[in-house]
Formats: sequence, structure tokens, C-alpha cells
Amino acid sequence: MHWLFGDQLGPHFLTPGPEGPRRDTPLVMIESRAVFRRRRFHRAKAHLVLSAMRHRAAELGERVRYVRAKTYREGLREAAGDRPVTVHHPTSRAALGLVRSLDRVTVLPARGFLVPLEEFRDWAESREGLRQETFYRWVRREHGLLMAGGEPEGGRWNHDHDNREPPPRGAADLGLPAPYRPREDEIDEEVRRDLDRWERDGEVSFVGRDGPRRFPATRREALAALRRFLGHRFADFGPYEDAMLAGDPEMSHSLLSSSLNLGLLDPLECVERAESAWRDGEAPLNSAEGFIRQIAGWREYVWQLYWYFGEEYRRRNALGHHEPLPGWFLGLDADAVTARCLSEVLGQVRDTGWTAHIPRLMVLGNFALQRGWDPAAVTDWFHRCFVDGYDWVMLPNVIGMSQYADGGRMVTKPYVCGGSYLNRMSDFCGPCAYRPTRRTGEEACPYTTGYWTFLHRHRSRFEGNHRMAQAVRGMDRLGDLAEVRRLEAGREGPP
Repeated sequence: MHWLFGDQLGPHFLTPGPEGPRRDTPLVMIESRAVFRRRRFHRAKAHLVLSAMRHRAAELGERVRYVRAKTYREGLREAAGDRPVTVHHPTSRAALGLVRSLDRVTVLPARGFLVPLEEFRDWAESREGLRQETFYRWVRREHGLLMAGGEPEGGRWNHDHDNREPPPRGAADLGLPAPYRPREDEIDEEVRRDLDRWERDGEVSFVGRDGPRRFPATRREALAALRRFLGHRFADFGPYEDAMLAGDPEMSHSLLSSSLNLGLLDPLECVERAESAWRDGEAPLNSAEGFIRQIAGWREYVWQLYWYFGEEYRRRNALGHHEPLPGWFLGLDADAVTARCLSEVLGQVRDTGWTAHIPRLMVLGNFALQRGWDPAAVTDWFHRCFVDGYDWVMLPNVIGMSQYADGGRMVTKPYVCGGSYLNRMSDFCGPCAYRPTRRTGEEACPYTTGYWTFLHRHRSRFEGNHRMAQAVRGMDRLGDLAEVRRLEAGREGPP
């Protein structure tokens, strides 16, 4: 018998071979209620995961035994009894510890990623640093992605310089065709009834809203979403990769992260199809390179570091941040927030369980970093509140990148900014009650006051950082720094 976890739903998890189940191997899937009792997940995330699992079980038919149980242990005992079970390497340390603790369960190599874990370990231990750019180039070479012989297509490995355009001036949206949207069916209706009943009975509690499902729950839907992105939105992806518009939260993004993280899509097929679209003249090189880097570079890098850094990484807190997350943030209460950028982005999370990577990093994560919120609590919040959030995804992304809690082991500088950057890269600031350049007074931008207060608090750490030293020197030229700090210290409640 072979066990499929809820994020192992694509055909590549059932490919026969020496490291996979045979075509006639019976399957088991376990829907554990304990998963939702342990954490207060976003309702849309719970809906998506359960819908995807139940859709996959319906596709597999009589080959799969679908068990609904209180825990994974109980479900496996009911389904397999004393029979031996195989399972592909799970995506979290907790799940790996569980399967390794069970008798008669054999753990097969991980699937759904480009680089085997042992190959990454060999690569990592052969060099001094673990920078993402170096890893990305290695993956490109190993898989022949956007390569012309031994050199990158176009002569450059990285087209970031071309992919940092602000949104078009005066535009409310990019004017692109809408992303793929699935249609709900009777399985979705059943999931919603179950979630409603569990909440009424007090068994579980969710956060956020669960409107019509916005993300693929089946392989067919995920492939349709990939085709629509490549055919209608891909060409504009690169230039506006880092831009934000209040009226266009999807911009030109693919919205494929949840499908990849559920295992409905394989990363190799995504990057190969993107490269083919570029070679066919359907998208510019900077868009192709930017999209491929997000998957073959960043996503793969995060997965590998999750396992390579070990469990101790979860407890890193180099900046000594221990402030608890406030109730309005935990509850996704966007209506309580005056600062327009934060209100808009928090509202997107509340309503959909998703927002793009730059709002996550420079609006949500930046605000948490400036206020000194506990990085472990911030990591847990991102894990629970995003449809594509998993432990392996959020631990390096938040601890290492967003909150700089590892002290620079993963990135060379913290991702922190004031209101001016947000004003340049978005249309949030125009109608906002705060002004991005104001440091004092009633119109002082919380991001601007937070930025200078953060730099002052950690001056000794960053004045010797070659990427932060100029900002620290700029702080010394502020004649109103004391007032800025008093204003920031006196803020209460949501900004």
C-alpha cells in the first residue's frame, strides 16, 4: 500500500519505478481532523486542501482507500492494518518524524522538486556560502534551462534589472486578461458543508473568508491555469514582477504557487513550458528568466534550505524581536487599519488567502520587522493564512528573508523600507491618510517612522553592512530622529 499526503496529488507522485509505487499498488489517503484543530488556518486554505484531496480520491476511484480520521495514526491503522506501506518523503519535519516513527512504513525519496536532497547537501558542503544566485546558476546548468551551450541565453543569468518597473503611471490595472478561475462542483459544496458543521460544533476555528474557490484543486484545473498564464499573462510578468496596484492584486502573476505546493503541477514542467513559450517568441527573455528563477531558483532554494538548516533554524532570532502579534493582525482585520497599503494587502489575505510576493515581503513582512514582532509567530501566521503556505515554504522565507532572524545566513540585508519605496512601486499612497515622506506629525507614514526607528534600534549591527551602511549614515543626518522615535513609540493600535 502507498500513502499519498494531501500535498502529493499529481501524477508524478505515482510514477512507477525503483523509487515509486507499482501501477497496481493500492493507495491510501488520510484526512486528519487534528491538522485543523492544531492551528487556526485560513478558511479558504482549509477548503482548497480538502477539495483537492477529495477530488484526487474521486479520480483514483477504487484504487484508493480514503479515510477520515482524528489523526494520521488512526487513519493509517484503519486503512493498512499490518500491511507494509510506502510513502514519498513528506514536506514537513513533523510529518517526516511521524512516518519514520511508524512500523512497516518505508520512506521513499522526495518528489515534486528539481534537486534530490542529497545532491544539494553535497553541493552545499563543497562551498563556503549558500547564496541563492549561485545555487540558481547551478540548477540552470544541471537542467539546461535557458542555456546556450555553457552560457545563459542572452548573456546574463539574472534579468532583475529589467524586472523592477513601477506600475504604469495613472493605471488602475495592467489591463491583462483575468487569471484562470475554477468552477466549484459538488465536492466543493460538500467541503463547505463540512467546514461549516465543524465550526458550529466548536471542533475547529478558522480565520478569513471562504468565497468561491479561486485556485485549482485538480490536475486538469492546474494545467488550465498554467496554459492561461503562459498564453495570456506571461509576456508582462517580468517588468511588473515587483509592482503593486490596489485595484489589480493579481497583476501579471501566475497564481500557480498553490498548485505547485499541492503537487498538482511539477516544477520541471512549468519551467520547461515557460522556456518553450520564450523560444516560440511568445514572451520576452526577462519574463521567462524571472518566472524560471522563481521556481528553479527561489522555490527550490527554500525547499533545500528547510531541510539543510535543520530544526534549530526555527528558533533563530538574531535581532532579538519578541513582540506578540496584535489581535487586529491575527484576525485579518483590514477595516481597522488606516494605512492604505497595509489595509489593502491585509484585506486581500482576509478575502482570498493570497497576495503576491512583494506585498508579502514589503508590506506585511516589512511592517512586522519594523515593529519587532516575534519571528516564530510571524512564520506561523504566514503558514496559516496563505493558501500556498506550508512549513517548508514559510520557515526560510520568513525567518531567513522577511524577518532577517538568521542574522544574514540566507540574505545579505534585511528587507526593510520606508514609505518612499512603497510609493514608488505602487498606487497605495495617493489617497492614504499618511504621507510617505513625512516622518513627524499626524500625517507621518508608519512605514517611514518604523524604518528609521528600526535602523536606530539595530545601528550597531548594520553600520558595518556594506548594503546598509549608507542608510545608517543617512539616519545620522536626520535632525528630527528623536521626535520620530517618540512618535513611533507612542503609536497604539493598528496604524
